[in-house]
Amino acid sequence: MRLRRKHKSPPVLSHEFVIQNHVDFVSRLVVSLLMGVVFEATTKNAIIFVAVQYNVTYTIDDSNEQFHFYDYGPKDIATIFFYMLIAINLHAVIQENILDKINRRLHLSKTKHSKFNESGQLAFFSLFSFIWGSSILNAEEFAMDLTSLWTEYPHCRMLFQVKFFYICQIAYWLHALPELYFQKIQKEDIPRQLCYICLYIIHISGAYILNFQRLGLILMVPHYLVEFIFHASRLFYFSDENKQKGFTIWALLFVVVRLLTLTLSVLTFGFGLARAENSDFSIADGNFNVLPVRIGCLATVCLTQAWMMWKFINFQLKKYREHVNNQIPKKKITNTKKKRTNQEPNRENCVNGAAKVEGEASPRIRKSKPV
Repeated sequence: MRLRRKHKSPPVLSHEFVIQNHVDFVSRLVVSLLMGVVFEATTKNAIIFVAVQYNVTYTIDDSNEQFHFYDYGPKDIATIFFYMLIAINLHAVIQENILDKINRRLHLSKTKHSKFNESGQLAFFSLFSFIWGSSILNAEEFAMDLTSLWTEYPHCRMLFQVKFFYICQIAYWLHALPELYFQKIQKEDIPRQLCYICLYIIHISGAYILNFQRLGLILMVPHYLVEFIFHASRLFYFSDENKQKGFTIWALLFVVVRLLTLTLSVLTFGFGLARAENSDFSIADGNFNVLPVRIGCLATVCLTQAWMMWKFINFQLKKYREHVNNQIPKKKITNTKKKRTNQEPNRENCVNGAAKVEGEASPRIRKSKPV
């Protein structure tokens, strides 16, 4: 007799899973097609999307050395749009090749799954931004002299790496808005993510447009270091809940960076720029050193730092209450056991239902009277 092999039937995929994969594929395809249409329609002006615009060359009369600097203008919108599309593709590559493979091994729930993806993406970007920003500060001279934050303002002339850093920063946080749809973020998490995405866009774009690039760069580097420690600690926590030492390091550095941000902002807007000689408002020259702009910038920074500290304090209080509530039932159980052992006498010292006192005779046994 011939033995027939039993072929295992392939796993049946749910209808919702298939639809979600088709939606992801179609959305990525639409983005790639848009890129193709944009470059086909603007083949002559494609350089506007790729290259950094507004190059200005300065020469010194004594020597023939040329110095290349960059300014900003409306053409930067096209460059930001191009690198926003690149950020969307890089986001998909990191998600599919790294984060999805780790998620399959950890078997996380839906809520932890979305938070793990969020922290994974932000951990990569925060580490990259910290390393890149630190290299720029190491190469620049204004990092060692704080007075250079307000002297010779406006700082319209930027080096290539400074301008490209700001363009990539704005492009990344703009790409995070469509990613809320691509990643299928839960409705409960959308307001929280929209809040910090908009705060990043407002602060970075404000520093870029108002020619406060030096102050913004110095404040972003330690901020991204703290963000990397937080998201890396969050990833380790999802893999093993006992690994929480990273959160203590993050808590200490978080407070230090908030104080550093407030100190530098008050020194720059409150004292340095207030005493500067150029205090005439001029959009053509890029000079925004006037009292309303300074007050608005300082108020924005202070309110943002106060809001972040408020969220941080509430988070720490919530963790402390959860820790206390988890320890209260254990203490009650141990206390009830001790009370029972103290109240109930030992059975060995009991005779006829009466407790026998140590060092004394046992109670007399009543004799039955004759009927």
